[in-house]
Amino acid sequence: MPFSALCLLTIENVATFRGGTGQTTVVVRAVERSSAIPADPAPSRTTRITRHIEAPRSRVYATLLDPVAIAKWRVPDGMTCIVHEWDAREGGALRVSLTYEDRRSSGKSSATSDTHQGHFRRLVQDREIVEAIEFETADPSMRGVMTTTIRLEDSGHGTGLHALHEGSPPGISSVDNEIGWRMALDKLAALVACR
Repeated sequence: MPFSALCLLTIENVATFRGGTGQTTVVVRAVERSSAIPADPAPSRTTRITRHIEAPRSRVYATLLDPVAIAKWRVPDGMTCIVHEWDAREGGALRVSLTYEDRRSSGKSSATSDTHQGHFRRLVQDREIVEAIEFETADPSMRGVMTTTIRLEDSGHGTGLHALHEGSPPGISSVDNEIGWRMALDKLAALVACR
């Protein structure tokens, strides 16, 4: 698609897919905007992901709140997860660290770790989990309260999972955040299928 000097290019969706051969394909959809319509001044700080999981809603919900399961699935590839605190009730505290396996990677909270803490804002049995979390960090670009909402619904012979991650700090790449969520949800789907 040709773009003139008077047009702005906005990247709207970036998705990563793994093919059967292990290849990774990145799909980018670009939208042409007239220069008369201003582009958003800041990138979106929201990630939305929908996923079908071949398991009943009650099993998915229980796995989302199980701290032993959290350590297995709620972690992107190349990282490990430690659940320090997990009080799965409204108002209950949570604290989790993700540590890079490659010691050359840099973390948000320490040299190789991302630690976040927060609380459960809302829990609706088998339907919804809302968390307020923030990184433990001295870096101002990584500060700020984020809200994660996961909604579940019956879908065919399984569960429709709708994840919404709002308020990511400006230092977090939206693309990386989405890729990390997709990796984690792949692990969740595999874990609940085995239970």
